[in-house]
Amino acid sequence: MKLIVGLGNPGLTYKNTRHNVGFMFLDELKRNYNLEFKLDKKLKGYICKTKIKDEDIIFLKPVTYMNLSGEAVYSVCEYYKISTEDILVIHDDMDLPVGKVRIRPNGSSAGQKGMQNIITNLKTSEIKRIRIGIDKGNDPIEHVLGKFSSEERKAIDDIIAKASFMIEDYLTLTFANFMNRYNANASE
Repeated sequence: MKLIVGLGNPGLTYKNTRHNVGFMFLDELKRNYNLEFKLDKKLKGYICKTKIKDEDIIFLKPVTYMNLSGEAVYSVCEYYKISTEDILVIHDDMDLPVGKVRIRPNGSSAGQKGMQNIITNLKTSEIKRIRIGIDKGNDPIEHVLGKFSSEERKAIDDIIAKASFMIEDYLTLTFANFMNRYNANASE
């Protein structure tokens, strides 16, 4: 069983903000696969259990707010007995240009607070991730909680439109080939 986590902040106030690209990614999968997410307060998130490409998958949108995302990820992993090698996290990254994607098998959080909380709660940095660029702003907090400009939104929408292809490739390719396919045109 795989756990695919989209990071973001819950509530309408944060909808379509830069920090919520992980939620946007899962929302696209929801549309493409007709998924239904249900709030599970005990597991601290919106959960969807499904099967894609013969793989059992749990999708998770934490409701703990970004900086405490690890609490929800830990709860789901414990409940469903999911190992860290079966986790994929989708999150925003200020170190990448808007709309660029970088896939990594592990590493530091690079300052992304939600990813850092996941690393802390799971006690490992060996967590696969899809990082989606949102670029830097003068004030990091204002920037991540701000909305995309129309030009930025087009770049983000282009990436989000590929969500289903990316997840199917993640499920069918080796992780090295998955990274090579999507990292080939990315620049840091």
